[in-house]
Amino acid sequence: MTRRLPRILLLVTVLIAMSIGLLTCGAHPAATYDRSPHYGEGRFHNADPAAKVSPGFSGTVRALWRLLFDKPVDASPLAPVPVRRLSRQALLEAPDDSLWRLGHSTLLLKLDGHFWLTDPVFSERASPMSFMGPKRFHAPPLSIDELPEITGVVISHDHYDHLDRAAVLALAPKVRHFVTALGVGDRLAAWGVPAAKIEQLDWWQETRVEGLKIAATPAQHFSGRGLSDGNRTLWASWVLDTGRTRIFFSGDSGYFDGFARIGERYGPFDLSMVETGAYDAGWPGVHMQPEQSLQAHLDVRGKVMMPIHNGTFDLALHPWTEPFESILALARQRGVALATPEMGERLDIHAPSPPMPWWREGQPANKQAHALVRE
Repeated sequence: MTRRLPRILLLVTVLIAMSIGLLTCGAHPAATYDRSPHYGEGRFHNADPAAKVSPGFSGTVRALWRLLFDKPVDASPLAPVPVRRLSRQALLEAPDDSLWRLGHSTLLLKLDGHFWLTDPVFSERASPMSFMGPKRFHAPPLSIDELPEITGVVISHDHYDHLDRAAVLALAPKVRHFVTALGVGDRLAAWGVPAAKIEQLDWWQETRVEGLKIAATPAQHFSGRGLSDGNRTLWASWVLDTGRTRIFFSGDSGYFDGFARIGERYGPFDLSMVETGAYDAGWPGVHMQPEQSLQAHLDVRGKVMMPIHNGTFDLALHPWTEPFESILALARQRGVALATPEMGERLDIHAPSPPMPWWREGQPANKQAHALVRE
């Protein structure tokens, strides 16, 4: 009990902070979105009303309890995660149709001479508090200051591991456009991002920015940055299409029939970047198991699958290497082309290198080895 006491106090601290609204990190959007068919009674809704998504207060408490007391010893790496350092010059000299994984769901793409970022998270923690919350396993391959000018940032939803306020504000001077799901852009504007830079889309809406067609497509998830703003903003997956290169970015989603509809409307894709990580059997409505992630890739008619939403933060109870090992085995069984670049490694979207298991470097082979190292 004495060993659990500090964790219980931590749980109480988090719950008190949530109850008084400290986790909202700024006011939630005050606008209404009555024209959206996915909006009603002040909140956004999934296409399937029966989908179990937002955890609510009791679900949040249970999840926090499990994360504090049931965390397996191998949920975090015990050796440094390999990261390839990047420089601005290297990015400027790279050919078009290049992609670099910076961490979690943060991807940097070079398309037709323009740089694009998805869900930029550069802070040390995916949390509203600098002193606690999920901490990075590795530093980003380069800093925001080292990035070249960014044509656009695409943001899937407002959870802390996808929307980093400090990063957005640091990026804003060098970003020309922010493209977000409905409501997320209003949050950015409330933080001080110039409204002229922001465009917000509902599912199935399209825009064209500097020659790139961008479409917001459905996802099955939820939103919010505190207990009082659940589902006040929309969540989305995204299509990026230059005319020569077509990319799918899943954001966060449970498995649903929307992936097949996306594939019918916008596929095939040269690359699908699909959430594969931070899942749990108790969260089927909002996060996919690896088998479902692979099926989502097939549904959208992707040629090459790149698993994302893994390798950077400790957000679930599975071993940190499990998403990589599971999707690698499943892809081999199904004959699916897989891309698993190291953090900071350049990926040629049209000719990706075969998957290399970089996540195994320096890691003990089993839980017993992890336990021995911890002791």
